[in-house]
Amino acid sequence: AAAPLSELNGVVAVAAHRSFRRAAVELGVSPSALSHAVASLEQRIGVKIFHRTTRSVSLSEAGEHFLERVRPALREIEDAIDTVNDFRETPRGVLRINTAASAAQRLLDPVVLPFLARYPEMSVEIVTDGRLVDIVAGGYDAGIRLAATVPRDMVAVPCSAPMRLIVVGAPAYFAKRPRPRVPADLHEHECIRRRMPSGARLPWEFEKGREVVNIEVQGRLRLDAEELVVHAVLRGVGLAWINQWRVAEEIAAGRLESVLDDWCAPFPGLCLYYPPHRHVSVGLRAFIAMIRESNLVQPARSASSRKTRSPKRA
Repeated sequence: AAAPLSELNGVVAVAAHRSFRRAAVELGVSPSALSHAVASLEQRIGVKIFHRTTRSVSLSEAGEHFLERVRPALREIEDAIDTVNDFRETPRGVLRINTAASAAQRLLDPVVLPFLARYPEMSVEIVTDGRLVDIVAGGYDAGIRLAATVPRDMVAVPCSAPMRLIVVGAPAYFAKRPRPRVPADLHEHECIRRRMPSGARLPWEFEKGREVVNIEVQGRLRLDAEELVVHAVLRGVGLAWINQWRVAEEIAAGRLESVLDDWCAPFPGLCLYYPPHRHVSVGLRAFIAMIRESNLVQPARSASSRKTRSPKRA
């Protein structure tokens, strides 16, 4: 008997996450229901698709061959459904997007919420991940990342203006310490360091004209979430190197001050991207149209007139 699509989608999700629990969260079912569905499929076809232990889930050799055939077939079915939806007057369905938490926050108010208000039959599922993931293998319709990190074989649609990473501190901090005038002065300051998902500590990057400087800053506080960095710098703990848009309100209100502005060059901003070979659903097309309508993408002569490097941050 043919397997229900729900079972096949379950196999793809478990294979992508290597976890029944995380796959169940993605699919909106209980882990036990998902495990039962996959076990039923394995029983019907007479082979084990997954090797299970109490700590890990991995594809069997038969499961790898099965997935190679099932994944493209499911994409064909999804594309067929999307093609039929093109004849609808309004989009309908679920749009799944993978991005970083900071990018999701940047686009939520100007794009995502107006999109949901305009298209009541559409749902949007945003999955935030610090690491760059394979959106095709993960079953996502699109990803949103910094332009420099978008895979070259993807179709990329700009969805933000050029960005800048700036150095900021609270007035209370500068009341006790002199403001740095060149990047090397940061060696004399307490800096709030950001831990990346890979565990790496990135140097703070600066550019002025043709001069590029990377500074390995020092500081006793190391955080892995941007909102925690903002909280700490507002409390006067130290200096932070952070996206300008994230602290624009704090700077305007005088709660933070930026320094080394002439060393903080703009770089290409966020892009929405998707695979070129896949049918672009009416929902994704409407979402892209909403991005363009939002006026978030504004050319900046300082960014386009020269080649600017993009920090490896999402």
